[in-house]
Amino acid sequence: METQFASDVRKNAEELFSSGLYCAESVVVALAKAQGIESKLLPKAATAFCSGMARTCGTCGALTGAIMGISLGLGRSNAGEAVQTSYVATQRLIQEFEGEFGSRDCHVLLGCNLGTPEGQATFRENNLGQRCANYTGRAAEIAARILAEKDG
Repeated sequence: METQFASDVRKNAEELFSSGLYCAESVVVALAKAQGIESKLLPKAATAFCSGMARTCGTCGALTGAIMGISLGLGRSNAGEAVQTSYVATQRLIQEFEGEFGSRDCHVLLGCNLGTPEGQATFRENNLGQRCANYTGRAAEIAARILAEKDG
């Protein structure tokens, strides 16, 4: 059940990415939907996290979208609530993502700086969007599995 859930979330994130949403948007929307949450605000809140934090060579948008998705399920609603469950799940997500891909930073994962015209040309010429689709699917899948374990 848990594996199928994570696989379905991955598939949804990949479909959203192929439909035109970017990495962080696709992952948070897929994870939210899997948790019964739907809002037009979700992709809006995630947009600037895409492309390595708005093309600044920061953390991969797929990973930041997954962090947002984990927070939707495990985050707190009030100042007095504990953060530990969300933090532990997020730390695990980051460790697994970095363990699989060798980095969390967009420019390292893609081998180019999306903040430059040269980097964008490299991205297009080398069809690096396929790599992003994989990061998107995998980040969503890892986060979904972590959420399912916490639920189960």
